Amino acid sequence: MKELLYLEIPTPETTAVCKWLQQKWNPTLGNKIMTPDGIRVQGIDETSSSVPCIPENDLSIFLWSVQRTTYLKVFRWGKSPFPSEKRVIEQLIQEIRTEFPPQYPQLPELDLSNQSIFAALAPYYPQTVHFFQKMPQGETDLRRVYWWEKRWRESVKNPQQPKQVICSVQGSNSQVTDYDLIYIGGALGAVHAAVMAQLGYRVLLVERLAFGRMNREWNISRGEFQSLIDLGLFTQTEFESIIAREYVDGFSKFFDGNNSPHLKADVLHTPTVLNIAIDSTKFLGLCGEKLLKAGGEIWDKTEFIKAEIDPNGVTLDLVNLDTGEPKQVRGRLLMDAMGTTSPIAWQLNGKQTFNSVCPTVGAIIEGLSSEVWDAKYGDVLNSHGDISRGRQLIWELFPGEGNELTFYLFHYHEVHPDNPGSLLEMYEDFFTILPEYRRCDVENLVWKKPTFGYIPGHFTMGKRDRLVAFDRLLAIGDAASLQSPLIFTGFGSLVRNLGKLTRLLDKALKNDNLTAENLNKIRAYQSNVAVTWLFSKGMMVPTGKVLPPQRINEMLNTFFGLLADSPPEVSDTFIKDKTTWLMFTRLALKAARKNPILLLWIWEMAGSKDILRWLRSYFNFSLDALKNALFFPKE
Repeated sequence: MKELLYLEIPTPETTAVCKWLQQKWNPTLGNKIMTPDGIRVQGIDETSSSVPCIPENDLSIFLWSVQRTTYLKVFRWGKSPFPSEKRVIEQLIQEIRTEFPPQYPQLPELDLSNQSIFAALAPYYPQTVHFFQKMPQGETDLRRVYWWEKRWRESVKNPQQPKQVICSVQGSNSQVTDYDLIYIGGALGAVHAAVMAQLGYRVLLVERLAFGRMNREWNISRGEFQSLIDLGLFTQTEFESIIAREYVDGFSKFFDGNNSPHLKADVLHTPTVLNIAIDSTKFLGLCGEKLLKAGGEIWDKTEFIKAEIDPNGVTLDLVNLDTGEPKQVRGRLLMDAMGTTSPIAWQLNGKQTFNSVCPTVGAIIEGLSSEVWDAKYGDVLNSHGDISRGRQLIWELFPGEGNELTFYLFHYHEVHPDNPGSLLEMYEDFFTILPEYRRCDVENLVWKKPTFGYIPGHFTMGKRDRLVAFDRLLAIGDAASLQSPLIFTGFGSLVRNLGKLTRLLDKALKNDNLTAENLNKIRAYQSNVAVTWLFSKGMMVPTGKVLPPQRINEMLNTFFGLLADSPPEVSDTFIKDKTTWLMFTRLALKAARKNPILLLWIWEMAGSKDILRWLRSYFNFSLDALKNALFFPKE
C-alpha cells in the first residue's frame, strides 16, 4: 500500500465533504464504490473475458476529522500505478479546492442593547457561549473577548487610516504638570510604573478595567525574575509569595505522525524555561501597593480618549467608565502600555505596526485527572495534529496553584486585512478539541477563568525600523512589540530589559530629553532576538496559500529535534532570547544539513522580499557580534 495524497480540507463539516465525494465527484477514470469514510476508485481489468476483477492498483480515498478540520488521504493498494493515476489525483485536488475553499471567519455585528452577549453569540459560537456561562464572570469576560477582537479587526483593516488620538500643538496654557509619568494600561504598565515611582517620580496609572484583573497569566524562570529583585521592586520573600507553582520539567513535542522518518523528533526537556507560574492577581496587587506607597496613583475603570502634546507636556482626555465623567490630566511623559489595542501604536506605525500575531485563547481549569496530567510538569509547546483550517494550532499547559491548570491554544499568524485572526473562532476550537489534546470530559471540569489576547510581533530589521516614541510619548510591552518573535512573551521581554529601560528613562527625565529622537533610543531591541523572526514566519500559513498539512510540524520538528539533541544549556539559552551569533549560526547550519529542503520551504512561505529583509537582520546581528568580540571581549 502506498500513500499518494494527503490534504487538509479547511472545513469542520466532514460529513458534507464525504457526501460530496460519494455523490458528486466523478473520477475521470474508474468506477466509484462507496465506503463508510469515503470511496474506492476501482480500475477494471479489461484483459479478461470473465467477470471483472478488482486489481491491486485500486485507489482508496478516505476522510477523517480532528481539530474541527477535515483531512483526506489517497492510498494505492498495490505496487502498480492506477491507470492515469496522476491525472485522477490532480482532478481530485482541483475540484476539492474549488468546492471547499479557505473560509476566513468574520466577526458578527451584534446589537447588545436588548440582549446578552450570550444570546447574541450563541448562533455563531455555541460551545464558546456554553462554557463561558460556566465561568464566574463569564458574561463580562466574553464581552471583553468580543470587544478585543472587534478592536483588533478594525485596526488591521484600516492601517493606513488609523484613529487619530495623538496630536501635537505649538503652544501651552501651562508649564505645570500633575505627573512626571502617566501610564495607560495596568498590566505590564503597572510593573514599570511601580519601578519609576520608587525612584521618586510622580506617577499615574490609568487602567480601562478594574485594576488587578487581567485575562492573561504569566510564566517565567527564576533567573529572569531576578532582574525585578535586583531593581528593588521585589524582595526574595515577596517573589516566593507570588509563585503559584514551580514545575520540575517542561516538554515541547510536535505531532510527527505524517512526517518523514528523518524529521521525527524526541521530546525537548526544558526544566528551567517558563517553569514558574506567577499568581498574576497577587503580582499586580503587589505592584499596585508599591506604586501607591511610593506616592503614585491608580485610576481604574478609566478609558484613554486622546492626548495633546506640546513643548512643555502632554494633556490627556480620559473618561470614567462607571460614571461617564470626562477627566483631564497633564504630565511630562505619556507611557503607552495598551498592548495590541493601542490606538497610539497604530497611529505611529500604520501598516508596519505589527507584522505577526498570536491569537491566543485558553482557560484556568480544575478537575483534570492526575492520570491524564501530572501537575509537576508543564507542556511548553505541543501540537496534536497538522495544519487546521490554515493554522498550525499549538497548545501550552502550565500547572498553577492547587489543582489548577492553565491551558492555552494559539497559532502564529501573519497580519492580513482579509484574515486578521479570530479569538472567538479559536475559542470554539478550544472547547471542542480540548479532549483530543488531553483526555477529559469537558462538562465535568471546573472552569475558573478565561485567558485570551492578541500577542503581537514585529519583524525587526534594525534599531530604527519601527517607532516606539513620539515627543513626550514612549511605548512599552506589547504596544512596542519588540519582544521575541519566537516566544511572543511581552512580559518576559519587559522583565529582561527592565533594568536597561529604567536607567535610560531615568536619564532622559532628569535631563528633560523627551523628544521623539531621544525616546526612540529607549527600546528593548536585541539583534539576537530580531534575527529569529524568520523562524516564526516559517510557522505561519500565508493567507491565500495552501501548504502540505504536515509542513509546519516538519519544520518545527527539524529545529526542536536539534535542540533536543543538544546540551540543555543550548535550548535554555535560545528560548530565553540569549542566543549568541555562534550558537544561532551553528543551529541554522545543522538544520539545513538535517533537512536540506528546509531553505526552499522557507523561501516558498516567506518570499524573496522577506528573505532579503532577514539577511539585513542577520547582517546586523553579525555586526553586533563582531563589535562585542572586539570591544567587549569576555575575560
